[in-house]
Amino acid sequence: MVAVTQLVVTTVLVGLGVASALPPKIGTTSVGNRNGASLAGGRATLKQVRRPSYRFNGARAVYRTYLKYGVPVPEDILEAVAHTDALNAATVKRDTASAPAEPTDPRFDIAYVTPVSIGTPPQTLYLDFDTGSSDLWVFSTDTPPEQLSGQQIYAPNTSSTANLLDGHTWSIRYGDGSASSGNVYTDNVTVGGLTVENQAIECAQQVSSSFTRQSEIDGLAGLGFNTLNTVRPKSQLTFFDNAKPHLDSPVFTADLKAKKAGTYDFGFIDKSKYTGEITYVPVNPDPGYWTFTASGYSVGAGNFSSAEIVGIADTGTTLLYLPTAIITAYYRQVQGATNSRTYGGYVFPCNATLPSFTFGIGEARLTIPSSYMSYAPVTEGSATCFGGLQNSNALGVNIWGDVALKAAFVVFNGEDPPTIGWAAKPLEE
Repeated sequence: MVAVTQLVVTTVLVGLGVASALPPKIGTTSVGNRNGASLAGGRATLKQVRRPSYRFNGARAVYRTYLKYGVPVPEDILEAVAHTDALNAATVKRDTASAPAEPTDPRFDIAYVTPVSIGTPPQTLYLDFDTGSSDLWVFSTDTPPEQLSGQQIYAPNTSSTANLLDGHTWSIRYGDGSASSGNVYTDNVTVGGLTVENQAIECAQQVSSSFTRQSEIDGLAGLGFNTLNTVRPKSQLTFFDNAKPHLDSPVFTADLKAKKAGTYDFGFIDKSKYTGEITYVPVNPDPGYWTFTASGYSVGAGNFSSAEIVGIADTGTTLLYLPTAIITAYYRQVQGATNSRTYGGYVFPCNATLPSFTFGIGEARLTIPSSYMSYAPVTEGSATCFGGLQNSNALGVNIWGDVALKAAFVVFNGEDPPTIGWAAKPLEE
């Protein structure tokens, strides 16, 4: 889940090329209308919030990653999910009707979502900003009641700017054989003060149980490349691509934080949010992810091992997934660490001393602090913790999720050809 954010719409020009570092060009937000999109005002700021209903579960975090990337879920992960779900259910404390909802434990950087306004008058839904997908889909009045679990829903029939896209449907199929699908409307979407008119809103008529269970998420706002969009017969542009022609530069940045608010900035690079230079490397947008190649890694104070690690920068994935050789090198330095079938991944005593993890972007080196490498206790109050670094081999793809992203300032450059930039920044331990 992404960290708490603000969204700022301004401008900058970022450079292209391998391992280049160019300063930003400051400009002004343009206002206009192209392909049904418009921008209002010069700057807009959006603060994200933490939803109070989320319960951390390492096995389920891994399970959702398999579903997202359409990979069949291994039997041991299914068993671990059932086991940890049962344990968590046994510890649920039920509030009275008059008791205020308490926020999720701030020790864990999970369950952060972005309030987004849809329609006229505006309806606020809390969406997961996700660079690993390209659909903007929401729970809606068309979603069967039995597939809802406390989510806010979009009601297109109450919006004067909503229009049904006749004959258009969408469907996302997951690794457990389930699917989310539905019809498609266009409507105004506002993120802070940035408004896109006629944005495709994919309304759920059928929702995978994995999303029904996530009552803190009302839908997803995909920020991947348009080739991943599932609307048929004609795919639709993402929110970013609809807004992009009206920005001085087609970029957005992610400055996710540990245990506090972070920011997403669109069209703007804030120099105060990073140190040193931004190092840019090429992105392969086929089949639609922000895929780049890291140049190697080191564990703790160990020597740097040069290696081409092809992976995806994904704000919609909580954990960091890397190959077996790297996993082994890391967890051999964690006393008591084991690859647990019971809990669905690498676990260790919560009081264990963890090493940091460093990865290379070109010649640059970025370090994930040891405190970021622990996800959460396997269940509420447990002395066993689930690792923030897990094995990618069964997934078939390396994923740089929020464990890594919150340790850096990251620029998603949508120019042609696209690049991704990484920079160091002050970190909260």
